[in-house]
Amino acid sequence: MADTEQSILALAARFVTAIENADIDEIKACYAEDARIWHNFDNVEQTVDENLKVLRWMVRVLHDRKYNVSRRHVIPGGYVQQHVLSGKRTNGEAFAMPACLIVTVKDGRITRLEEYLDPAQASTLTAA
Repeated sequence: MADTEQSILALAARFVTAIENADIDEIKACYAEDARIWHNFDNVEQTVDENLKVLRWMVRVLHDRKYNVSRRHVIPGGYVQQHVLSGKRTNGEAFAMPACLIVTVKDGRITRLEEYLDPAQASTLTAA
């Protein structure tokens, strides 16, 4: 299956919507089985199952999640996305965190996701 600009952008939108809706099965379906997820703050590659565990935690501690995408561009083999993840922490306080994704796509699924964010901002989710 050839990945077109249209199919890559559709996958990007599908992935964000699945996270916003806490649809773990749909998130998993966006990933290739052997995908790897890397974060700038720990330089560790996660498996899909490890990443889904983090996302399950996030949907418990961040309500009304919204990805406010400011940029999303198709690049050779994937896409780059800049966004602000916003929502409400469990104590009701507003949360907003800018981040950037570099995503590799093959055969309509995410094979690698590199996420750049400020861990100090992310840590406020555990403080609520």
